[in-house]
Amino acid sequence: MTVPVVYSLAQQYPDVRITVLSRPYARTFFEDLSPNVNFMEANLGEYRGMKGLNRLYRRLVAKQFTHIADLHAVLRSEYLRMRFNLGNFRVEHIDKHRRERRQLVNNNKVREPLPTPFENYLDVFARLGFPIDNLTFTSLFPPEGGNLNLLPKAIGPKLSWEQWIGIAPTAAHEGKTYPPKLMEQVIELLCQRYPQARLFLFGRGKQEHELFTEWTERWPRCVYVCSHLETMHQELILMSHLNVMLSMDSANMHMASLTDTPVVSIWGATHPLAGFLGYGQSEDNVVSIDLDCRPCSIFGQKRCRYGDYHCLTDIRPQTIVERIAKVID
Repeated sequence: MTVPVVYSLAQQYPDVRITVLSRPYARTFFEDLSPNVNFMEANLGEYRGMKGLNRLYRRLVAKQFTHIADLHAVLRSEYLRMRFNLGNFRVEHIDKHRRERRQLVNNNKVREPLPTPFENYLDVFARLGFPIDNLTFTSLFPPEGGNLNLLPKAIGPKLSWEQWIGIAPTAAHEGKTYPPKLMEQVIELLCQRYPQARLFLFGRGKQEHELFTEWTERWPRCVYVCSHLETMHQELILMSHLNVMLSMDSANMHMASLTDTPVVSIWGATHPLAGFLGYGQSEDNVVSIDLDCRPCSIFGQKRCRYGDYHCLTDIRPQTIVERIAKVID
């Protein structure tokens, strides 16, 4: 979610050299973002513990940065921030509005929209001395999408009469995952409604492998993406050519958003009020049901207090398909 803000910062201040420090996987999002944006990897295994963070700090100081923006505010970045403050660097960090988050998920809920991460990041740069007038980011790719020639022949080309529908049916936590048996009904209905569509299944892991292997055997129009694509960059190229992506409140929602692809997102324990809707996505494409207990968690990791996850199981497959059809048609 930092990508649109970093891009807009780079465009408004072309003479400023920007370096993004993150885990190695994030290089894909930043390495071609703008000529004045660089990426620096921080492998947590290499910089483990205080000794490792001190080594990382010395490496960062050698880069001669003048301003430090902590957009993460976790223990590791807070320690680095402390070191930079002691070194008299100009340092600012994100306000996560934890008090408002607690009010949103406790028993006496205050259902008011929280500032989005995009707004929080903008606030950090404004306090750092780099106010950004507006977010100018649209997509990681040109309007026609990424280069499909970089993908295996099993994926492309996209035929003029086809609909390409992405489906990312899993998330990090049960409270954010639509039940697989219900998702199977969604796939069945989509295959009936769009007999010429191709359904691309996104996700990596043992659970996804078992599900997707079964689904591709049952529905020939389904494609198990990770059995063909090796890199995240390739997945982003494919996403940029989808008519629509169906996802949970998950990383795939945000990845598709960075390719300017409309996302129909399913929300259970979490809620868009917390501010984590994908960049540029419409709330009209959010599928959820209103319950007094929702939201019960900001990130979806808490167990359902009733044990039944009615926030997800009560969402009808037909409702999801109709929302997808509204985007496609």
